[in-house]
Amino acid sequence: MKQTNLSLLMGLGIIITATLVALFAPWIAPYPYDLQDMTAILQPPGMDHLLGTDGLGRDLLSRIIFGARVSLSIGLFTSLVSLAVGTLYGAIAGYKGGWADHFMMRIVDVLYAVPDLLLIILITVVIGRGFWGIFLALSLVSWVSVARLVRGEALKIKEMPYVEAAVAAGAGNRRILFRHILPGLRGLLIITMTFRIPAAILSESTLSFVGVGLAPPFSSWGVLANDGWTAMRFFPHLMVFPGVAIFVIVLACNVVGDALRDLMETKPRI
Repeated sequence: MKQTNLSLLMGLGIIITATLVALFAPWIAPYPYDLQDMTAILQPPGMDHLLGTDGLGRDLLSRIIFGARVSLSIGLFTSLVSLAVGTLYGAIAGYKGGWADHFMMRIVDVLYAVPDLLLIILITVVIGRGFWGIFLALSLVSWVSVARLVRGEALKIKEMPYVEAAVAAGAGNRRILFRHILPGLRGLLIITMTFRIPAAILSESTLSFVGVGLAPPFSSWGVLANDGWTAMRFFPHLMVFPGVAIFVIVLACNVVGDALRDLMETKPRI
């Protein structure tokens, strides 16, 4: 239990620190993220530029700090939207059951069978490769797995005695869904949220790395890693430091998720 609490505190500390850095980026970053210095092109880490500079002489530390805004925003907003849509969809399917459940889950199965990368590329072609295009594309893809997870839990909850008592008392479907089914999903949703955020960050980073992610002037950690890939052999700092940023925040979110799951599993049930 002590190890779980320590892991939870460490993970939360990293996430809170990264969030504060993103919020106060203009005051924390040593240089403007788009400031070009032709006399300091591709410098290795040093006193003037702690993490070095890129091919246009821009300070890499500043670009990573500002990139946290984009990466964390996409991770948070994508997970919130996918969680909201997937939860409502899966809860309705699980509670209604019968033909409604069968029809709704067949739609999920069809979407689940389509490769995520292909679907995201199609969506970004229509909407665009800006922030909102990537955000909507990831949201429209990631809600499917949430819906399947929530639907399975909703099937269990609707068999609970308090739900059956509400049905026997004549409560309407909307009241049962919002007063009994959804509140029973809180623990699952909190844990799912902690895993959806790093998944969204990794998805955005992967898209940017393969060249179908955010378009300029947006700069995320994935964009920075992609920019540094071609020069990694001679200037490894261009890819290593953005990669480390992605690794640390994803690890922190996963640690928090594991810790919360362990705490909820060991919590005594009444």
